[in-house]
Amino acid sequence: MNLPNTLTILRIFFVPLLVAALVQEKHVGFAGVSNEWLALGIFLLAAGTDLLDGYLARRWKQVTTIGTLLDPIADKLLISAALISLVQIRVLPGWMAILIIAREFAVSGLRSIAASEGYIIRANDLGKTKMLSQVLAIACVLISIHYTPLRVPGMILMWVVVFFALLSAVSYFLKFWRKVDGRVKLRRRNELLALERKRQRQAMRQMRQKGSLGGAAGLGSGETILKPPGVS
Repeated sequence: MNLPNTLTILRIFFVPLLVAALVQEKHVGFAGVSNEWLALGIFLLAAGTDLLDGYLARRWKQVTTIGTLLDPIADKLLISAALISLVQIRVLPGWMAILIIAREFAVSGLRSIAASEGYIIRANDLGKTKMLSQVLAIACVLISIHYTPLRVPGMILMWVVVFFALLSAVSYFLKFWRKVDGRVKLRRRNELLALERKRQRQAMRQMRQKGSLGGAAGLGSGETILKPPGVS
């Protein structure tokens, strides 16, 4: 396993640490660091691995299929965990988290269908902008827990996240849905044609078998009628 993929997997392991730091009522920090500041540090470190693994994969030419598929999953786990935790501590409206997470599930479903048909959907510029806006918005909301003047800017940034989330989702579906849908329909059509050809071959085989059996029966009946001379 190369370093970019290792960083992607490491980002997944940061998720439970982030949730524990945010939702635990007891102090889990160290050296006087509060839970919220610890959660902010974990979140920014995990988000940093997202930038680093993609950069290293492209620079070292280590872009792999597993990395391409695993990277967006790690991103979605991190963002979803952060949003749900912020709803849990009541600093973020639940509908915002539901809308953003629903978008992630929809795009993940599209990626899965596309992958099964041989297409790999990579993050486009809108998707990367959406991810950057999510990191900035969540970080701002985390800071606003202790620094209240940032609450309004944090909510404005969350609205920006909702906008880019919906816009990027529409972009993905418009670009890939027609290709994927056409590929699925073509595959099903080929499967039906192959099934029909198989059925026709079986029907012809059965007809030949019936014809050979009929010929054998006719030959048998001819033998009973045509008898040698002098035989009664």
